[in-house]
Amino acid sequence: MSDGTRFTDRLRGECAPAWERAVDHRFVRELGADELDDAVFRRYLVQDYAFVDSLAGLVGAAVAHAPDMAARARLASFLGVLADEENDYFERAFDALDVPDAERTDPERAPPTAAFEDLIGRAAGEGYAETLAVLVPAEWTYLSWATDVDGDPDRFYLREWVDLHDGPEFAATVEWLRGQLDAVGPELSPRRRDRVERHFRRTVELEAAFFDAAYE
Repeated sequence: MSDGTRFTDRLRGECAPAWERAVDHRFVRELGADELDDAVFRRYLVQDYAFVDSLAGLVGAAVAHAPDMAARARLASFLGVLADEENDYFERAFDALDVPDAERTDPERAPPTAAFEDLIGRAAGEGYAETLAVLVPAEWTYLSWATDVDGDPDRFYLREWVDLHDGPEFAATVEWLRGQLDAVGPELSPRRRDRVERHFRRTVELEAAFFDAAYE
């Protein structure tokens, strides 16, 4: 940007109220304080697993749209983390929370989950910048709230959920994703830039709504 502002910082600034609502949500505060009801976290985790399945497809689309082999390799590595380490966490957490197989594999989608899947499906077919416009805020909001968590929950499925989003590797991945969007965003046509802005803002709004839905 001409004033030195990162493209991704500008996108975040344009949806600041929704961003603050997502990263300072009641869900996040209760999780960090180890006060989150198991029923709330269980509902959340079931929906998030469905979301992560769609997110993996979006990462795959980003691999296909990526401009070079280095970017494809980095995205493929991220996809491997989702399919391996994060999936292992979900399986152990589901066992601890007595989630039946049917809810793990095909739960009834809450409205924010269905909206996320719709957004992901559209972005996946639109181009590299559009896939990043969903991936960046989806991962960046999680890094933001996890980094600010002060507590150390006793329940492993709460503690490890924070740890998954607060480590140096995840922080480096988020920074790299931001750098990719910073690089392509300013060069977009006005039409595509507007679409990227809408996708980014909608993703942040849905992150807050996703937490809301766990209490409903």
